[in-house]
Amino acid sequence: MKSFEDLFAELKAKAERNDPDSGTVKELEKGSHFIGKKILEEAGEVWMASQYEGNDRTAEEISQLLYHAQVMMIKQGLELEDIYRYL
Repeated sequence: MKSFEDLFAELKAKAERNDPDSGTVKELEKGSHFIGKKILEEAGEVWMASQYEGNDRTAEEISQLLYHAQVMMIKQGLELEDIYRYL
């Protein structure tokens, strides 16, 4: 099982390696507009899953939302501490 911190470290490492086969790198290359649209899409899917698909599917959709949020953090040059400051 991966923690929020582990995922962020993994995604940052992928971004630093700039592997052209990495989905994370491809998403970063598409830019913040694309990433923002993915965040909105996943947020909608979280809501729909919570209403109609149960907790397992909701948890899966939340994990995807967190992934895309972390990709946006990397794109914007944010660190975990930048976010934690507002929690």
